[in-house]
Amino acid sequence: MSQNTAEIKRLLEDQRLPERVRERDPEVLGAVIQTYLPHVLRAARGAGLADARAEDVAQATFTTFIETAPRFEGRSHVRTWLFGILYRKLAEGRRQLGRDRQHDDIDDVVESRFNAAGRWSEPPRSPDDELQGRETREQIDGCLDASPFQQRMAFMLREVEGLSTSEICNILGVSRTNLGVMLYRIRNRLRECLESKDIRSPVP
Repeated sequence: MSQNTAEIKRLLEDQRLPERVRERDPEVLGAVIQTYLPHVLRAARGAGLADARAEDVAQATFTTFIETAPRFEGRSHVRTWLFGILYRKLAEGRRQLGRDRQHDDIDDVVESRFNAAGRWSEPPRSPDDELQGRETREQIDGCLDASPFQQRMAFMLREVEGLSTSEICNILGVSRTNLGVMLYRIRNRLRECLESKDIRSPVP
């Protein structure tokens, strides 16, 4: 049975949340699933999975979440824990398919798009408003398909899910500096890709 918004909020803000997750409290697990299933599905689709495959991976993510619940210590937000599981599922699937891509040289990115002070040589525009449009989103998805997996995940977690820097670093297992580099890379790729299609680029 689905829970109402007020009940879900109460459960997720309960100070005993980590303990109740570890105990696999059905109420709390239900609240977590009901709240974050749409986010996990969206992130899986954003990683390039077709709908059916995204649903399978989301289901596997929550299955693993329930299986590993006794190890949840609450040092990170429960959504960070979930996205960490999702990221590992996606990475494992990519390794099995042998589809990992080489990362481009950071020096090329920095020298071509940033000045000596580390600022954009050519100031870009924000993607927030454009991401809401279906046509623009389809174009962005097409450009993201050609991007390295970890960069794509960094972009989705930041721009679509709105996670904090610390959460994303925790999920991807990277430093704040490396995350900044990945976001610069993916935004640069998206900008060039969209401009090559004669589309007004919304990417910073």
